Amino acid sequence: MRHLSYLGLLAGCLLGTAPLELLLRTRVYARWRRLLVALLPGLVLGIAWDLYAISRHQWSFDRRYLVGLSIAGLPIEEALFFVVIPLCAVLTLEAVRRCRPSWPIDTEGDSERASQERQRRGAQRARSRTGSTEGDSERASQERQRRGAQRARSRTGSTEGDSEQG
Repeated sequence: MRHLSYLGLLAGCLLGTAPLELLLRTRVYARWRRLLVALLPGLVLGIAWDLYAISRHQWSFDRRYLVGLSIAGLPIEEALFFVVIPLCAVLTLEAVRRCRPSWPIDTEGDSERASQERQRRGAQRARSRTGSTEGDSERASQERQRRGAQRARSRTGSTEGDSEQG
């Protein structure tokens, strides 16, 4: 049974994250092209790195924990590692995004919309804490504009009275 240890660990990772796809409807598998783009770089680089390290005798695997199948000298479990672990990470990330839609992460170019939504919610919370209304925020905006105009006039050395005397 020891020879199934590595595969068992990978299967446990998949079983632990499978409910995220089923219960939370993260749609990771439905968006398979996007998933491939996420998995392929790590798969290619990871396998290349392992093959290099194995060829230089810098890396090895304990055969007692492997089923014995290999691809180009790389145990099948190690190749599966570079698929399974990133897949579990993507499933977890998408589950968090599903449960926390306001979480600031941009994977689909929606950061601007999400940012605007967070700002709107923050403004609503601030208004509810202070009891202010839309009219209050308009007055505050007008007050900021008036102060800005006063600062601009003071920098140029003119005041409203100067312009009337002409």
